[in-house]
Amino acid sequence: MAALSITAANVVAGTNSTRDIGTAGTTITAGQAVYLDTATNKWLLADTNSATAAARVASAIALNSASLNQPISLHKSGDITIGATVTAGVAYYLGGTAGTIVPVGDLTTGDYPQIIGIAKSATVLAVDFQSAGVAL
Repeated sequence: MAALSITAANVVAGTNSTRDIGTAGTTITAGQAVYLDTATNKWLLADTNSATAAARVASAIALNSASLNQPISLHKSGDITIGATVTAGVAYYLGGTAGTIVPVGDLTTGDYPQIIGIAKSATVLAVDFQSAGVAL
């Protein structure tokens, strides 16, 4: 298994999407998992095995691509067409490479598991961020 191969142009929020807007703190591509850096009030890429505790807890998925200091639209919960092929009924997690989303089989020792959502179909994730707060 591997991280989802997301086509940024195909990332679309569903009608039940809860959204937000913000400022990118780095280059972000649509479909990547992000978190808000409270020190800078900018969005950065989340990473399940980061040395920074805040980075291990994603709270949104980017709906558009943005460079440093550009505006970014964010999907916080609800359905999202993720722009990748997923398997209905499978839970997808924050990955060990910054911004990635992976199936559970990709998690390894030292990762801090966080569910991003569960696939409802071959293209749609029902996003509901849940973090255990403990390492595997």
